Amino acid sequence: MKIEQLYTGCLAQGAYYIESEGEVAIIDPLREIQQYVDKAKANNANIKYILETHFHADFVSGHVDLAKETGATIVFGPGATTDYDIHTANDGEELNVGKLTIKVLHTPGHTLESATYLLKDENGKDHAIFSGDTLFLGDVGRPDLAIKSDLTKEDLAGMLFDSLRNKIMPLADDVIVYPAHGAGSACGKNLSKETVGILGEQKQTNYALRADMTKAEFIKEVLDGIAPPPQYFAKNAMMNKMGYDTFETVLKTGNVPLNPNEFEALANHESALVLDVRTQADFIKGHIPNSIFIGLNGGFAPWVGALIKDIKQPIVLVVPEGKSEEAVTRLSRVGYDNTLGYLEGGIEAWKAEGKDIETLESVTVDEFAKRAKTETLNILDVRKDGEYVSSHIVDAQHLSLDLINEKMNEVSKDKTYYVHCAGGYRSVIAASILKARGFHNLIDVDGGFAAIKQTDIETTDFVCPSTLQN
Repeated sequence: MKIEQLYTGCLAQGAYYIESEGEVAIIDPLREIQQYVDKAKANNANIKYILETHFHADFVSGHVDLAKETGATIVFGPGATTDYDIHTANDGEELNVGKLTIKVLHTPGHTLESATYLLKDENGKDHAIFSGDTLFLGDVGRPDLAIKSDLTKEDLAGMLFDSLRNKIMPLADDVIVYPAHGAGSACGKNLSKETVGILGEQKQTNYALRADMTKAEFIKEVLDGIAPPPQYFAKNAMMNKMGYDTFETVLKTGNVPLNPNEFEALANHESALVLDVRTQADFIKGHIPNSIFIGLNGGFAPWVGALIKDIKQPIVLVVPEGKSEEAVTRLSRVGYDNTLGYLEGGIEAWKAEGKDIETLESVTVDEFAKRAKTETLNILDVRKDGEYVSSHIVDAQHLSLDLINEKMNEVSKDKTYYVHCAGGYRSVIAASILKARGFHNLIDVDGGFAAIKQTDIETTDFVCPSTLQN
């Protein structure tokens, strides 16, 4: 028996490779499927099943492409319907992979078709569950993402309570838990940084598995503090349900080198968004006017999904040398398939053509602290609500990056703002979006709140985020 977790940090997502006797099951694959094909081939094995725990909302799965490539059967839980061929499993149905048995447990709540896959070893002993978004380490899946459902989030939370109590908690304490996500995913609110756990530990420590918890208490606690889902979630879920262009097609049309004149023509005449995915330091030093910064070195795909509202938006890329394929790939993971190419030669080629360049003013935290002593500064904190409430600069204005497109009217073009986040990534994203909308009096605070706390700038007393009621 071989079990391998293939974890992608940008999405905080775990896919799984299970092999026995030359047969393979892949659970929740990513969009780019070659890694699974290659792994099976290297082991002289054949992919038999592609098991989907549910219609994912936070990424586009590779199940459709992988089935076409390998002939494997796509399996979803009870009630799932799609625009492509699948096997809709029954609750309790068992699938054989070599000497292993995988039992389908219908666990609705996160979504209606959600399934947990219980892996039994060759002796029939319960070995592990692949719990999708039903059970995380430290949390459970949010119950507010069902596609086109007339059920309320309270209804789904009640279903999730029953699924956990009737299907998962009765399992033995030594069963291994392999969830679909870890810390950083928006599919839950309190996910652990660990990506593999033991069910017995979750029964003891996970707030949602308290033995004495009533259904009413569960519904209240699981819904408390859930932020609105990112706008791309519903769009990704529909792509997973209806199908999509092949990844090879997306890569072929998106990973295209463009000279500066071709690049500019697409930006001007095709209304393509100029997306700069270099480091924030490079963007600060020089960037194409009206370009948006979202760097590959941070939470790239989720921020793209949260901030670029049109999933079909034409995009042209400014990338670090050799990173164009990675950028197109990571965009496709969240359904942004309309990349038209990248600037060949980067900013240097753009400059060589004599085209305009803009910069973003940035100050060290020491310079920021020095100015704060002698003048009244307009400070814009773009961290999330919980971060801001837990501690912030006294009198700082809060504008969460998540909501910058909706709340831009709260910022004045006539004022100069010092913009900061926690470490410097999100503040440059925010500044780039504001600059593209005509806000030009912006100064980035290098190092963000982590650096600010080391100065004598006055901040509010720290409140532990776990005690906050959002």
